[in-house]
Order: sequence, then C-alpha cells, then structure tokens
Amino acid sequence: MDKNQLIVTQIAGKNVSPILPEHIKNYLIDIDGTICDDIPNEEPERMETAELYPDALVTLNQWFDEGHIMTFFTSRLEEHREVTEKWLVKNGFKFHGILFGKPRGGNYHWIDNHIVRATKFNGKFTELTNKVSNIQVFKD
Repeated sequence: MDKNQLIVTQIAGKNVSPILPEHIKNYLIDIDGTICDDIPNEEPERMETAELYPDALVTLNQWFDEGHIMTFFTSRLEEHREVTEKWLVKNGFKFHGILFGKPRGGNYHWIDNHIVRATKFNGKFTELTNKVSNIQVFKD
C-alpha cells in the first residue's frame, strides 16, 4: 500500500468515509489575507496583482513536498477561478485543488464526522506548535 493511500474502514460490514494515514494532513488554506493581500470579491480586478506573502509560499510548498494534501478553500466565487489559478501558478504554489464559495465573515463553526483541527493565521507562517485550548463539543 502506498504510504499516502486512503484507508478504507468498515462499520457493521459497510464501508465508511476513508481517512488518510495519520502522518498525512489534509490542509484547507484560505487565500485572501492568508497567502496574499486581503482582496474582497467586490474588487476582483486586484486579484491578478495581489502581493504574495513569501513565507506562505515556502511553507505550503514544503508541506506539499512532504506529501500532504494541499487544497485552497476560498470565499472567492467560481467566476474568479481563472484569475485565481493563474495567480497561484504564476507565484509557484503547488496544490491539489481549489474549493470556491467558502462562506464569508469568519467566526466559522465546522461540524464534521472527522477530526478538524483549526489553525488561525496571525500574519506569518511559522512552525506549527501544539496549544491547549477550550473547544465546543456535543454533549454525550
């Protein structure tokens, strides 16, 4: 089995959603304000010339090279796909895909049947570290 292959499991003899091996992360990365200037959808003419955050390029490409799954998840609209893909390629980003139409406004509360780890971007890509924090969970 390839080290990055999805692991298919069963519950009561039925397949359930596959999971990645523990050493592979599935990164969902915002674009505007995270890897480049924060450009709202109302000003798409600025997307082509957005200023790159160089530490984002180095860090994300390193994660890609380590075998992690890199998907951009953006509030940009599908109509911005061409300019977005061209900008990412022109600036040298390695990635597997882009998801458009992320809800705008922040304060995200993601509910999923898989573990979700959130990392708030604070202006610079540095080494990730573990921090204990309170989280909301469903009551048993």
